[in-house]
Amino acid sequence: MGGDQQLRRLFELMPGTFFFMKDENSRMICASRAIQKRLGVSSEAEIVGRTDYDFFPPSIADNFVRDDRRVLETGRALVNHVEIWYSEQRIFDWFVTNKLPVFDVTGRPIGVMGTVHSYEGRKQEILPFTRVSVAIEYIRRNFRRTIAVDELAELTELSARQLQRAFRETMAIGIHEFILKTRVESACHALQTTQTPIADIARQNGFCDQSAFTKTFRRITGVTPARFRKEAMMRNSTR
Repeated sequence: MGGDQQLRRLFELMPGTFFFMKDENSRMICASRAIQKRLGVSSEAEIVGRTDYDFFPPSIADNFVRDDRRVLETGRALVNHVEIWYSEQRIFDWFVTNKLPVFDVTGRPIGVMGTVHSYEGRKQEILPFTRVSVAIEYIRRNFRRTIAVDELAELTELSARQLQRAFRETMAIGIHEFILKTRVESACHALQTTQTPIADIARQNGFCDQSAFTKTFRRITGVTPARFRKEAMMRNSTR
């Protein structure tokens, strides 16, 4: 068995760890069975040569490809990056991604290899000594109402400026954007699993009205809530 096959087998044996590899143009070369399932395919052959744009809304795929380019251009790993990905039920949820450059014999970066882990399964590991974790958990419990930065700062015993800086360094996004993404994540789940009217989903997830919800949802996912629900129904009907 070749070294690459042994490496892939190792990741297949690690519970909760999903492995993938891409070329320098962000085209898939291989992926573990768990990733294949989450992307809605039945074999690795169905993903080889395809990109994130074939499986995710454009705005989410943009983030993945941008991170690939950063790893390739700098030759440095992207470690413990928290972002939205598909859960086992193909519902968007928070996951932790690691990406490393792959080099040829001359030392030139020629691709990216990486792992994906559930955020819930790794949160104590990736944020054990930082007060940012306190703010994150508070946001996840209270995102449906207005949350002020000063409120989080008092909770974490940091100044507002210190917390904002620490939060961005840890999560690669600001506090307000994280709150919005958490609301959109919850809304995605409701759109996929219920027939609740979109206006009600907007209010239930902390948006002042459907217009504001639609604008934010489209910016983060690349599609409108109505389009997202329609595509989810189409995917479910073909499973």
